[in-house]
Amino acid sequence: MSFSCPLCHALLTHAENSFTCPQGHRFDKAKEGYVNLLPVQHKRSRDPGDSAEMMQARRAFLEAGHYQPLRDAVAKWLSMTLDEKASSILDIGCGEGYYTAAFAKVAASKGAQTFGLDVSKSAIRAAAKRYPQVTFCVASSHRLPFEEASQDAIIRIYAPCKAEELARVVKPGGWVVTVTPGPKHLMEMKGLIYDEVHLHAAHSEQLAGFTLKEEQSLGYEMRLKGEEAVALLQMTPFAWRAKQSVWDTLAKQEDFHCQTDFSLHCWQRDL
Repeated sequence: MSFSCPLCHALLTHAENSFTCPQGHRFDKAKEGYVNLLPVQHKRSRDPGDSAEMMQARRAFLEAGHYQPLRDAVAKWLSMTLDEKASSILDIGCGEGYYTAAFAKVAASKGAQTFGLDVSKSAIRAAAKRYPQVTFCVASSHRLPFEEASQDAIIRIYAPCKAEELARVVKPGGWVVTVTPGPKHLMEMKGLIYDEVHLHAAHSEQLAGFTLKEEQSLGYEMRLKGEEAVALLQMTPFAWRAKQSVWDTLAKQEDFHCQTDFSLHCWQRDL
C-alpha cells in the first residue's frame, strides 16, 4: 500500500528516497523517513499545525501516562475490530506519534501496515525519528493522500476530517474510531480561564456512509504537578484564551486535580 499524489491523485510509486506519480510529480523522503505531501497551495498558513513548543509540551504530558487509559481503550477496540486480513490503518492528526505507536503494535499483530498523518511538520519529524515502524506523512486531513477503499481502519482523536474523505478511503466493512471531548472534559482547567464554564456539547456527529456500532464514555481524575498542568494547557485550545495569571497559577500547583471525559465512537463502513 502506498500514498496517492496530492496534486493529481494518481498512485505514488516508492523508489529509493522519493515517491513519484505517472504525471511526474515527485515527493522526496526527509532524512527522518517521512514524506511531505502538503503542497504549498493546500496550506492555510506558512507553517500549519502545532508549533514545536506545543508538540514538545504534548509529548511531555502524554509520556507521563496521563492519557494512557484512552490510548489503551482505543487500541483494545482496534484489536477487537481489525480483520485478520487487514492490510493498512491510518492515524489522522497523529501528532508526535504517542497513540500511533500503540496502534501500530495492534496492526502488526494482524500483519497490517500503519500510517500516521498530521499537518504539523515538526510533529511528524519527531514522530518519524522515534517510531520507524510507522510510515508518517505531512498532509491535510481534509485531503487524505490515499486511494479509495485502501484503509481497514482510521483513528481520529480530536482531528477534523470530512466525512466524505473517510467514506472514500475506508474499505467497505472497515472502521473509523473517533475520540471527542465529553461534556465534563477538563472542567477544572476551564474554570480558571472562563467566568462561566459551559459543558462541552453532547456528541451529535453523523458520518454518512457509516453505521455507529459502539460508543463509550471514559472519564477519570488526573492529579498533576505544576509543570504537567502547564503542559496540558499548552496542548489544548484553551491556551489561546488563558491570561498570564492562569499560567502562573498552574505552574505553582503541587497537586492539581483535573477531570477527563472522553467520548469514543466506533463506526463501520457500510457495505
